[in-house]
Amino acid sequence: MLDPNWVFLSAVIGLFGSLRYAAATVAGRVTPNLVTWSLWAAAPLIAFLAQLDSGVGLPAVPTLSAGLGPLVVVVASLVAGRHRAIVGPFDLACGATAAVALGVWVGLGQAPVAVVIAVVADGVAALPTIVKAWRDPWSEQATFYALVGLGAVITLLTITSWEPAAWAFAGYVLVLSVLLCVLLVVRRRHLR
Repeated sequence: MLDPNWVFLSAVIGLFGSLRYAAATVAGRVTPNLVTWSLWAAAPLIAFLAQLDSGVGLPAVPTLSAGLGPLVVVVASLVAGRHRAIVGPFDLACGATAAVALGVWVGLGQAPVAVVIAVVADGVAALPTIVKAWRDPWSEQATFYALVGLGAVITLLTITSWEPAAWAFAGYVLVLSVLLCVLLVVRRRHLR
């Protein structure tokens, strides 16, 4: 078990990864899916507020970082005009599902449930990027997902309370990061 203050390192690693991704976006090396990245900003920020409401404490810091980082990427992609702007039915369905999940939380007003719903919403929001990474693995940056996954591991190693509100978001981020890293590496090798 790590000292709880290690969550600050986790947050910095996540923000560093997001800044690298934003720079790669501006340079035209990656093309973020705006549906995914907008919801990746919204869901963690809502989860962060729910974690604060649940009294989670320091494990909420990386969740805040997980929301601010994608917000930076969205702004960078809009300013640079380098994003996947074509929104198809699949993107709309994922976005609507994620929005409904977030709306359910607002209606319920129960912070512990909100964290779980935010994880579900974030996961659904990830689907367009997972599909995009499968189709065009060079449109994503594996380093970003590796850094975010490392931050999630650090956060999980600081957890002292194993209530879902404390660990669910970090656990989900780790699983998603590993999935995307493996997907990108395998697809790039296969397509070469």
